[in-house]
This record gives sequence, structure tokens and C-alpha cells, in this order.
Amino acid sequence: MPTTNFNKKGLMLKRWEPLQSALSTTTNGSCIAIANHIKQKALYINSNTAAWLYTPEEDGFVLLASPALPSSFGAGVAVVAGNWSIGSSTGLQGLTATAGSVSTITTNQTLAQDLRGWGVHILAGPNAGVTLTIRSNTRGANSILTVDTQGVAFSASTVYRLCTPVYYVIGAGTLASGSFKKYDWATNTWTTLVQTNLPATISTDSQLVATPSWLGSDYVAFATGTATAGGASTLTNSAKAWATNQWANYQVRIVSGTGAGQIRTIASNTSTVITVGTAWTTQPSTDSVYNIEGNDDFIYYMGSGAVGLIRYSITSNAWTTLTPAVARGGAPSTGISANWVWGSSETDWTAENAIINGSRIYSFRGGASANLDYYDIAANTWVNAITYAPNAETFTTGSKYAYYGNFIYIQKDATLRWYRFNVVTGEMDGWTTINNVSGAALTGNTAYIYLYKDGSTVIPYVYFLFNTSTLHERQMVI
Repeated sequence: MPTTNFNKKGLMLKRWEPLQSALSTTTNGSCIAIANHIKQKALYINSNTAAWLYTPEEDGFVLLASPALPSSFGAGVAVVAGNWSIGSSTGLQGLTATAGSVSTITTNQTLAQDLRGWGVHILAGPNAGVTLTIRSNTRGANSILTVDTQGVAFSASTVYRLCTPVYYVIGAGTLASGSFKKYDWATNTWTTLVQTNLPATISTDSQLVATPSWLGSDYVAFATGTATAGGASTLTNSAKAWATNQWANYQVRIVSGTGAGQIRTIASNTSTVITVGTAWTTQPSTDSVYNIEGNDDFIYYMGSGAVGLIRYSITSNAWTTLTPAVARGGAPSTGISANWVWGSSETDWTAENAIINGSRIYSFRGGASANLDYYDIAANTWVNAITYAPNAETFTTGSKYAYYGNFIYIQKDATLRWYRFNVVTGEMDGWTTINNVSGAALTGNTAYIYLYKDGSTVIPYVYFLFNTSTLHERQMVI
């Protein structure tokens, strides 16, 4: 029987529930990030050598191999989850198969996990554009994926990516080789990534922000349609009336038809024409169905007490220092937040020709201030000191943040008092207070959202690892 949520605001009281305790006490820099699909596994980093994977369905932690972060563990450590994997490889958009059949893909990866129920997206070659459920796989070198039988055999020209969790971690202290790494769940490997252009010292407090296309159980498309023409670096839909450059830095993905499977970052757009940053391999045509989505290639870094914003490209394994048209109005400090807002249901946020969903990263500056700014991804600019009310509460060391829908949920400092900020209305509400004792305030974000799903029913829970503690609790969002 499908789940029905009968909880009513004002009638039912919110209750925090105890969960499996963390396996070591949180310290400065402890942080956790959840991958929002299938089993929604969360990576918890607690020292340079200690990392655990938490599975909400089982309410349990399992120890991983050491991340072997260099320098000193502390303020500035950050982690974010991505939803697309290229295994232990780096600097690629997809992996190339070594062989295949109508129902199998022979990979060039050494898979360590059972991937049944997870997905594989075909970027190029036979069956390009489809996203298929993995039915089984072998483990070890050149692992073989089995999927539902297709009309055309996969081959050594098949390019694919896995819809499995990957976590990006930045360590604290003096920047060194290994300060920026990824943990790939499918291959159970830690891989060192490029850190050039990151701050020389990671400190104060930090946030990493991803903008993935796959959110929950499917792609989230901010717009979709069928092309009326295509060029070497363009896609045209003459039926549209987009605002100029509203789609800059989003991605466009060809779902089906000519050029299916291709994904490109949008460089600019007119009212009817999208221009991509890298030329198409196969130009779109009048049968090309497209989605405009969050950009799978980008991860943003902010923090270390600086106004600067830095962006990582997964496909090029490189960091770029951005130059916003308007700089941030003040440097973020301890208790900084950074939440990409993509899921508002309000019509003025979802309207295709004036889209807001997917275009903003909201960030409380912390440092015992109430200042809230947002970064406009499409315009590459900061909007500073957003007006909201009431705004007497300030946030600093120990504050934690989690986002879903219209709301950012905030745990203030080490008070165990929670607030709910409405990004649509700009209203700050008191939300709840945990009836427990908090430890000393710590940097590092240890709040996250788990989504219980049963058919069309989605029930969000806010999860929280306490400051200077092993306590771990959750509360249903009513």
C-alpha cells in the first residue's frame, strides 16, 4: 500500500528521532554530504584518515579506506556529492566501453560494488541518449554491466557514464597534492584531483556546491523541447521567447533524435537560439529532443575568509577563478552556507522565460552576521545583502544548513535552535528546537536532507550530526 502522509501543521508536533550515533566525535571540519538518488548514501568525513559511508535506509555507518588528506584537519574541510561517475578516471565526460552486446557493456573499470538498480547513461555510440537501469554486473577488472536488451548491440564505440555516487572532498590547511580528492562509490577508490587555483590555505570555513542534472529518481529539466534547427555550436527552437542569456552555465542534453546523448555547457542564448561552449560532435536537427538542466560538470568553492568564487570542471579536471560582474559584498566567515536552489514549485520560479530554479546559490555569510547573498549562476554576479525578515538572528561557528524545495533549514551555532528560511518569500521562521545538550560549536556542515519515497509520495527528513558529539538525529518535515 502506498504511503500517505497525514501529518498536519499545527496539529502534529515535530519530533526529533535518535539515529545510529556517529562512530567518532565530530570535530572542527567534520562534514557530511548525501547523494540524492537510489539509496541516498552519505559520506561523513571526520579526520584526514577517517571517512564513513552512512546508509539512511539501514541507519548504519561503514568505515571506508583512509582519504589520506594532507596538512591539518580542521576548519575549511568541505564535501559535496555528485550523481554521475566516471569511476576512478579523471578529466573526462564519459568512459568508453571495450566491447558489448545487445544487453551488455564491457567497461574499462574495476567495479567493486553491486550496481543493480543504479543507472548507466549512454553518451555516444550505439543506443546513444538512453539511460538504462543496471540489472547486474561483474566485479573486478573490465567489469561487465548487464541491462535490458536493446535493439542495437553496444560496442567499443559506446561512451557511457554511471549514475552512481561520487563525493568531492577538500581538506584543510596548506594546499598540497591530495588536498582535493574524490571518493567513487562504484569502484571504491579515492582519487587525487587537481588543486591549482584553490586558496593557498584552506581555513576559516568552506563550502562545495554541485549543480547536478539527476535529482531524486530522475533528471530534473528546467525546460525541454524539440529543436527546429541546429548549427555547429547552436540549437534553435523558434517557438521559444527566452530572456537573453538566462541559460548561461546551465547544460543542454540531447535526449533523443539526432545527436542524442550529447551534453554541452550553455555559453549564451538569445530568445530562440542556444550557443554551447564546445561544438557539437553531431549537429542537432529538427528531431532533436533536448533538456536544459543543472550543469553536471561544475562544482563551486567558496570560503577561507575570501570573497572569491572558484569553479571546478570535472571534465577538464581544472579550477577556474571566476570574476563576477558584481563582487560579493563581504567575505564569508565561520558558519558560512551555500545551497543551490533548484526545486521551488512556485510559478514565478519555474516559468521558462524567467527561470529562477537552478540559477542561484544562496549563501549566509556567517561570522556572527545576518547577511545573506546569492550568486546568480547565469549572470555570473552576486546579489548582496538580500532583504528578508525577521533578520535579527545571526549565524556563526556551529551553524548547519540543509536545503529542499522552497526552504533552507538552519541550525543556529551550537544552540540546537532551528530556523526555516523561505527563498521565495524571504521569510525566516523559527522551526524547532532539539531537546538535548549541544557540544561546543564547530565549523563544517553536518546537516543534510534524506527523502523517503514511495511512489508519488516524497517525505523529507532533516538529518543532523551534533557539534562536538556522536549524536545523530532526524526530524520529519511536516
